[in-house]
Amino acid sequence: MFPDKNHAALPPPLTVVGTIHSTAGLRQALKLKPEALDLLEIRVDAFAEATDQLLGSVTKLTIPLILTIRHPLEGAIHPMATARRRELFHQFLPLAAFIDVELRSVKTLTPIIEEARSRGIGVILSHHDFKRTPAQQRLQELAEDAHHLRADLFKLATTTTTPSDLVTLLAFLAHEKRIPLSVMGMGRFGKISRLLLAQSGSRLNYGFLDKAQVPGQWSASLLKARLSELTC
Repeated sequence: MFPDKNHAALPPPLTVVGTIHSTAGLRQALKLKPEALDLLEIRVDAFAEATDQLLGSVTKLTIPLILTIRHPLEGAIHPMATARRRELFHQFLPLAAFIDVELRSVKTLTPIIEEARSRGIGVILSHHDFKRTPAQQRLQELAEDAHHLRADLFKLATTTTTPSDLVTLLAFLAHEKRIPLSVMGMGRFGKISRLLLAQSGSRLNYGFLDKAQVPGQWSASLLKARLSELTC
């Protein structure tokens, strides 16, 4: 699917991403064969005190990477100042197939986005809501922002506590046609949402390697297996 680490072709639906956000997860990732998962996400903000060692390990991974250094208001494990995030994005960028930047960070990280595009690296713009699922109109406004900013893909993760939250995410995925989407729920209906939304066209579908970071996540390997069963 992805011939090399710097190939930025848009991922197809049902792509499974394994997130590396701990030392144990990194050890597991280093043992994975190229066909085990479609992509890996390296959460550099989880390794704030050991980024030099992380850089050396990441060069050994055989699966294409999404580079993420999360904003403090959108789930950073070890919050960093903007200048430090910018520095680390630049340092790790040559190893990435995609970068993930929050919509709220676009203005401050514009030089990184421009550098990624100049290298042929895909740009994912994202939004995470750890309290609720906003109304569909608000989700469409966020997608419009991502489209206007020329994102290759818009990633949305919201907290799903009621069946109506699932309906909102499904309707958003079904009706938003301006930009490719990755949509997922967290919380009570998180696991159900990730199967349902993946089946409905979500491009990137995230799972953990060693342990869940938020409620409602599947392990990446089990998610890949479940999605394979659903498409048989």
